[in-house]
Amino acid sequence: MRRILPLLAVVCGALWASAQSLGDEYRLKKVIPVAGRQGIAIDSMYYYVSDTKALYKYDKEGRLIAKNDAPFQHPEIANHFGDIDVWNGEIYCGIEKFEYGRGYNIAVSIYDANTLEWKRDLPWSPESGQVEVSGLAVDRDRNMVWMSDWVDSRYVYGYDLATGNYYTKLQCAPTPYWCQGIFIADGKMIFSADDGEADYRIPDNLYVADISDVPFTGLVDGVEVVKDTPFSVKLGDDGLPVMRSGKVAAGASGARVRHFREMNDFLREGEIEGLSIDPVSDDLVVLNNRGTRIVLGMSQGPIADEGYTGEVHELYVYERVK
Repeated sequence: MRRILPLLAVVCGALWASAQSLGDEYRLKKVIPVAGRQGIAIDSMYYYVSDTKALYKYDKEGRLIAKNDAPFQHPEIANHFGDIDVWNGEIYCGIEKFEYGRGYNIAVSIYDANTLEWKRDLPWSPESGQVEVSGLAVDRDRNMVWMSDWVDSRYVYGYDLATGNYYTKLQCAPTPYWCQGIFIADGKMIFSADDGEADYRIPDNLYVADISDVPFTGLVDGVEVVKDTPFSVKLGDDGLPVMRSGKVAAGASGARVRHFREMNDFLREGEIEGLSIDPVSDDLVVLNNRGTRIVLGMSQGPIADEGYTGEVHELYVYERVK
């Protein structure tokens, strides 16, 4: 049956956009250079790649079809894309203003997959506790969208697409350190994590967690401590934590995370980014950057002593073995 699915998917087009299936083992098939360094999304016909400040559309042979290099409605407020997803002819993008390890003005921006033009935004609830958006995935089974947080990867945050409202958050245990991208298939969330050290030539990794049981928690009226940074509390003149009253996250569920794959077949260790599964072929596609030194998520220039003159962005396309 699996051998006829690719042909059916091409015939049916976007109807098969939710047919991605997660395998247990993958083998590297090819590497495709691209212009973007952040995220990858795939529908039945195209690859969509996000750069920090641009969107690109490629055919599956790596030929550039279209680009939008001025995608932000208000670039003074938001200047950074993370990983992306595509569903029902729309590209879902996590956007923010990103500066050396911290995100501000988070939102979900939705673009037309045909034209790459902006259509609308979904608002962010800062009361959720999220402080950055590195990746985004549409949960097709629940009609939700999830966002990951590179700064504090303990949680992923879910929103209801029907209402646009915050729905819940999941605590990832153990935590995939410096999560860069997420994707959802078969009731599971796949994480790409930049937890290797490029300077030490330690590979990055993929992780996976079952998210088939996700109850609603939402926001409630309550009291919570005010954060000075994502990892410290704000202290008053009396030396005690400052508290605030208002909407707070009502709770969270746990997601048991397990190691899925070590990315030891990248051409060079660097900064892993987004990932996706092809709805036609079930190929796993992962974006990786190599050739520059990174400090708190921002490039510091090429690794000249290895011969690099700039950062190289590549899609690693893996075929499913089983």
